[in-house]
Amino acid sequence: MHRDWGTFLAIEREKPYFRELTAFVAHERANHVVHPPDAMVFRALEATPLATTKVVVLGQDPYHGAGQANGLAFSVDRDVTVPPSLRNILRELHDDTGLPLPGHGDLRPWAEQGVLLLNTTLTVRDGEAASHSGHGWESFTDAVIRTLDARTERTVFLLWGTHARAKRALLSNPAHAVIESAHPSPLSARKGFFGSRPFTRANNLLVEAGREPVDWALPAAEEG
Repeated sequence: MHRDWGTFLAIEREKPYFRELTAFVAHERANHVVHPPDAMVFRALEATPLATTKVVVLGQDPYHGAGQANGLAFSVDRDVTVPPSLRNILRELHDDTGLPLPGHGDLRPWAEQGVLLLNTTLTVRDGEAASHSGHGWESFTDAVIRTLDARTERTVFLLWGTHARAKRALLSNPAHAVIESAHPSPLSARKGFFGSRPFTRANNLLVEAGREPVDWALPAAEEG
């Protein structure tokens, strides 16, 4: 992990809520299957240093199916079937930008460009969505967002769905920009996610502030 998020994490680990959270997750892993694997829990922070973060994509909690969650919100490994919410994200990406559908759901190229793919909760019990909500992860991700909000360089926050949109109250710095919409889930995508054009809007907001836009293109599966 880059030194900036590493320092942040070291500070948070010393707080009472984090010690309780650590104990909860350890108990869950001892008694249930938990996603993602322990080594991938903080992968979003490892993949996208604080200093280079320019866009934040905020999800809810990790995928709760076997082999799906990899520590990056909405992303899956190349050999994993693209889940429905991610399929809708890629559809909106195509409709918004004209970029071709990649044939996979690996969003690492975004993370490597400064797109922080963060869930509001970082672990989940197998087969039980939101099962680790309310046990401390929200305090941790609140601290992540406050840290981002304190920076002076513009960051664009993409808040998709109720859980993500609840974090808007933490964003008070006028340097930043927020794009809100419904969640890309099949249950809500037609209620405001489709047609929201988050990718071109985010890039326009970055350019307006003098920052490099994101290349949202994802290499096709056969190229990887």
